[in-house]
Amino acid sequence: MKILIKNGRVLNPATNFDQVADVLIEEDKIVRIARYIDENADEIIDARGKFVMPGFIDLHVHFRDPGFTHKEDIISGAKAAAAGGVTTVCAMPNTKPAVDSVETLNYILDKAKNATTNVCQLSAITKDMAGTELVDLKAMKEAGAIAFSEDGKSVMDINLYYEALKQIKDMDALVMAHCEEKNLVKDGAMNEGSVSRSLGIPGILNAVEDIITARDIFLANETGVRLHICHVSTEGAVRLIKMAKEMGINVTGEACPHHFILSDSVIDKDDANFKMNPPLRSEKDVKAIVEGLRTGVLDAISTDHAPHHKDEKSKGIKEAPFGIVGLETSAALTYTALVERGILTPLQMAEKMSYNPAKILGIDDKRGRIEEGMVADVVIFDPSEEVVIDAGKFRSKATNTPFDGKLVKGRVNCTILGGNIVFDSCKFI
Repeated sequence: MKILIKNGRVLNPATNFDQVADVLIEEDKIVRIARYIDENADEIIDARGKFVMPGFIDLHVHFRDPGFTHKEDIISGAKAAAAGGVTTVCAMPNTKPAVDSVETLNYILDKAKNATTNVCQLSAITKDMAGTELVDLKAMKEAGAIAFSEDGKSVMDINLYYEALKQIKDMDALVMAHCEEKNLVKDGAMNEGSVSRSLGIPGILNAVEDIITARDIFLANETGVRLHICHVSTEGAVRLIKMAKEMGINVTGEACPHHFILSDSVIDKDDANFKMNPPLRSEKDVKAIVEGLRTGVLDAISTDHAPHHKDEKSKGIKEAPFGIVGLETSAALTYTALVERGILTPLQMAEKMSYNPAKILGIDDKRGRIEEGMVADVVIFDPSEEVVIDAGKFRSKATNTPFDGKLVKGRVNCTILGGNIVFDSCKFI
């Protein structure tokens, strides 16, 4: 198949390319980029006034498959990804069973062959994510695990975790850390502060995240492992990552739209759509996250897409599970909150959502770039279109978002995966 994208503003952060140009795709590759291309094609797309960017790469999603497919599955999650311009996702291993065996990993990778996004699967670090015995890390890496994580919790046995990091370093693999000192969490359900106290809901201290962020950074320094800090939510964690980078430690960090847009001050009632882990923090923390993204301390924007059934989320903040969905809203929220306000340029948006995630995963030789010879994973994004987020129209099985009804600017018009159009306006191909 041949696709010609005409007149778009092509954004390639790998080379700081930001120009109006045409892009020619043949089969699964980008074959030519030029100011004007006159070619016959199976599909000709007029992208005038729109951004043509590398397909977004989301380092942090939960597809709930296997075990919790009433919330989401690989195919429905992939449809949500395509609608959000996301062409590669990293799926976390806290499924049922956990992704701690080659058999479970193969089930996911086989099912993902029919998905409308590239699904990279992470392996758990300990068996059944119980924190007591390491999985066969080498076997999981050889079977195709993209990285290792105990997401949803931290490995609290520091000696076991240290041994895991040494093994992961020896394989030149990546560890993605959910930083949570669970002994401090107890029954906390939202950020500790005046709002939690006014609602009578147990709080979660910033120290819960900061303590394990510091621990993991210093263990990374000892082992030399590549460390990625997931869903940063506190000012302290931003400062720790900045310090680590200044020390030359191989660490990167991500932020989610809900953490750089919302603080706990927006929670004025017992609505579990505002319940996520880590929780919405203070305004001071939100400002630190935004500044971390602006300065490059935080490298990537991810979603922590965490779908739940509506019955589960109707229980209230104390009883409902943690998590919100984000794949279908992240681009518009990022553009509205960061680019429209002049905090990031459009090129930096592409860097945080495409190129840097590709570098973190070590796949930037194929993806995360709009360049000749690269895999044709491309998103066309209209920055001028105003949209009201309507959770009822999500492609995900879940609708648990605090952004339902929010007016945003920017919309994904088209998603191309490996040279095939998988999302076009409101239609899947």
